Amino acid sequence: MNDAKTLAAIACEFLPAHASDAVAISALIQQFTHEFTISADGSGAEQFLASVSVAAEAGYISDPRYHYINAFVGGVLAGFIAMRDRSHVFHLFVAPEFQRQGLATRLWQAALASAPDAAGFTVNSSPSALPVYQRFGFAATSAQVEMHGIRFVPMRRSPA
Repeated sequence: MNDAKTLAAIACEFLPAHASDAVAISALIQQFTHEFTISADGSGAEQFLASVSVAAEAGYISDPRYHYINAFVGGVLAGFIAMRDRSHVFHLFVAPEFQRQGLATRLWQAALASAPDAAGFTVNSSPSALPVYQRFGFAATSAQVEMHGIRFVPMRRSPA
């Protein structure tokens, strides 16, 4: 958005996810797989890719262990966060056209508000998302891991 509008000034609606959102959620994730798959063509990451398919996402959304918060701008999925057991950031994705406008922060704040009693949070961050999670107070708990065709950095955030 080149007109200096930010999401704070744009109507952004935060809603719980429904199984019908799985198509849009999976499509949003697919835009970023190149950032964490080891092989450019995704080979070796089949298990991970299956775990972010439409069917898999619909299953997570309907599972009470998972809590999804979607952000819509003008009816379009701009981003979402998913927590497992209210203590592990399972997914956090923001569509490219909505990045660098504070949406990831707003989603993180919504997730924090939904888990006030959490003893801390964990995440397996893609290398490109490390700065975002560091701003949220996460610290790496080990070096980058390569497993199942993807790369990630395990991180933890202690309670405030």
